[in-house]
Amino acid sequence: MTSMKILQYPDERLHKLATPVREVTVEIQTLVQDMTETMYAAHGIGLAATQVDVHQCVIVIDISDSRDALHVFINPEIIAASGESTCEEGCLSVPGVFEKVRRAEYITVRALNIDGDSFVISAEGLLAVCIQHEMDHLLGKVFVEYLSRLKQLRLKSKLKKQQK
Repeated sequence: MTSMKILQYPDERLHKLATPVREVTVEIQTLVQDMTETMYAAHGIGLAATQVDVHQCVIVIDISDSRDALHVFINPEIIAASGESTCEEGCLSVPGVFEKVRRAEYITVRALNIDGDSFVISAEGLLAVCIQHEMDHLLGKVFVEYLSRLKQLRLKSKLKKQQK
């Protein structure tokens, strides 16, 4: 397994659209393993392939305290959503920034697992937030883009200074 470099906002590569995985191959399974190692090493709870500059529809999530409840979503698709909740979010691509974002409270997702088998999962709470957050990355969207224009400009300026 290999730890990967996580792109930092406002890197333009974070805005690239991910393409669907045609087939779950050994290369995709290795990508999942590398992304998982990277997420755990960075003390995150979710990571999209876009964040490691691989533009394919792959997400890994583990919201457990014990780090033993990994969820793998390949080609995820939200097939139902309801309710609304606001939750403070952070992101490995936007270190040190936490802001409230409004999302669906309950979602149902269809995806492929690491073996290429289709599954459907219903989620609420932190898992639902995390899935939606990571799926945004696959669409080239970073959570700070839900914030006001002024907050976005301030964040970009602050983060560019930190990166120098």
